[in-house]
Amino acid sequence: MDPGSVAGAGLVIGAFFLVVGASGLVGRLARALPPTVAAGLQLGLGLSLAMLGIHLVEVQIWFGIVVCALMLVLMRFPRVPVALVAVIAGGVFGVVTGITPPPSHLALGLHLPHLVWPIWEQVWNGVERAVLPQIPLTLTNAIIVTAAVSRQLFPDSSSRVNERNLSLTTGLANLMAAPFGGYLMCHGAGGISGHFRFGARTATAPVLIGLIFLSLGLLLGQGGYELLRTIPSAVLDGLLLFSGIDLALSSKPSSYQGAELFLVVLMAAVGVAVNPAAAFAIGVPIAYGIRHGWLKV
Repeated sequence: MDPGSVAGAGLVIGAFFLVVGASGLVGRLARALPPTVAAGLQLGLGLSLAMLGIHLVEVQIWFGIVVCALMLVLMRFPRVPVALVAVIAGGVFGVVTGITPPPSHLALGLHLPHLVWPIWEQVWNGVERAVLPQIPLTLTNAIIVTAAVSRQLFPDSSSRVNERNLSLTTGLANLMAAPFGGYLMCHGAGGISGHFRFGARTATAPVLIGLIFLSLGLLLGQGGYELLRTIPSAVLDGLLLFSGIDLALSSKPSSYQGAELFLVVLMAAVGVAVNPAAAFAIGVPIAYGIRHGWLKV
């Protein structure tokens, strides 16, 4: 898609999630779903992230193995910011050893983004190629499963991280970012699981991350992207691997039995083989069939 189509897609999907969040529709949908649906989606997503991490680590196999082993050692010490240490040390090591290219041009300045205003043809192209395929994925992974994971990780303070607020902030973020060239974005269960796994417990962590990226873009422009490219893929994929494992384990499939366990495993398998939206479409009617006693395994 060209920049105009990306902007058009961001504006449409932002408006969609703002409306379904403000109307309360997404909250009613989430409350109507059996817990096995969220557990199946969560398990499938965690396994998919872990498998992706393993697949990408293979690109730098020996370095990836060493990185994962060092992370496991560091994670034994709760006060060590493992992700931050891995990213900084990995970037330095990557440049020194030549695994990653050094930034070619770093010049401080003010780099403001250019506004992008799509025409109707670009809006429709963005809807067809990005919005329609993305809505079910965002609804499942970024809203329903993210809210479920938040309740598990922060049981005493997760009331504000509900489906309605996740939908509203997804909509607002896309509406604000799209005209500045921002790609479609959303919350993510894998992201919050990764933050928690590597030490984040308050809103300070994502605020700091946002300020860092904002500074890189405004002060270094393209140089900020080149600076991020110095981080070897093995480091990022190791982080992805451990985040996926944590997300899968937090679905607690062992707490289900019989037909419910079958459904959780089935949805996880479909989520890994196809995508979370397909798992959602298959799992919901089966879940209601089990709830009403129509199906027994």
